[in-house]
Amino acid sequence: MTDPQRYQLSQLQTLEAEAIFIIREVVAEFERPVLLFSGGKDSITMLRLAEKAFHPARIPFPVMHVDTGHNFEEVLDYRDRRVEELGVQLVVASVQEAIDNGSVVEPPDGTRNRIQTPVLLDALEKHRFTAIFGGARRDEDKARAKERIFSFRDDFGQWDPKNQRPELWSLYNGRIHDGESIRVFPLSNWTELDVWQYIEHEGIELPSIYFAHEREVFERRGMLFGVHPHCRPRDGEEVSVRRVRYRTVGDASLTAAVESDADTVSKVIAEVATTRITERGATRGDDKFSEAAMEDRKREGYF
Repeated sequence: MTDPQRYQLSQLQTLEAEAIFIIREVVAEFERPVLLFSGGKDSITMLRLAEKAFHPARIPFPVMHVDTGHNFEEVLDYRDRRVEELGVQLVVASVQEAIDNGSVVEPPDGTRNRIQTPVLLDALEKHRFTAIFGGARRDEDKARAKERIFSFRDDFGQWDPKNQRPELWSLYNGRIHDGESIRVFPLSNWTELDVWQYIEHEGIELPSIYFAHEREVFERRGMLFGVHPHCRPRDGEEVSVRRVRYRTVGDASLTAAVESDADTVSKVIAEVATTRITERGATRGDDKFSEAAMEDRKREGYF
């Protein structure tokens, strides 16, 4: 008799199979998909899944990065190197260019994460992308936990949480009219721990910023921010050198580090397995405005 144990999938294999199915479904159903790729661990994982979904062929869609101009250099270097290795097209939507041409206004505090949305929407309209892969996961934030894998956006790029399409039996409704689009989240059912375990299983290289290293930091609002050209200490904020790593990477002006000795993937996994605060909740200053900050931004067109 056939041993049924031989055909059981592990947790990671199940998540991988689901994500690859979603990616292939989008390519089959939509004319112009694109994958948002920032060089962060979630988008790196998505890129690996896309690579496996179409191997040995090339990834059949471009990748796009909304570049605020306040990024960590380690992440940008990784982004460019990885795109070149895979031979995929990189589309860069520049917030700095949008500021220069007057289409957006930089906030008085100098942070730019909240003005990414109009730059993203302009780039999607310019290139006529109809399906946009994002690396959001449900465990990150309350608003993201409410969203479906296929997230319908109207012709203004906005999301209405009360008007979501059912996804029974993994059937995804991608029907759209001209000007509308679908945001697609293949990692919706993954957790931060799942992502790190997959990174270890696949032997995926990451930017060095994700691992423990010595860095000049200062404390602000209970978080440790790295000294950066776009993130300087204010009066009364003392700079010290600590051993830290980043759980997530966004703008250097808004993304904090955590004290850690985890300098390998296995050590990071052990650390993540015991934490009870999501990476965004622990280290993203842009999510501290209000309890509904993420949902408000998603309604405006953010990921």
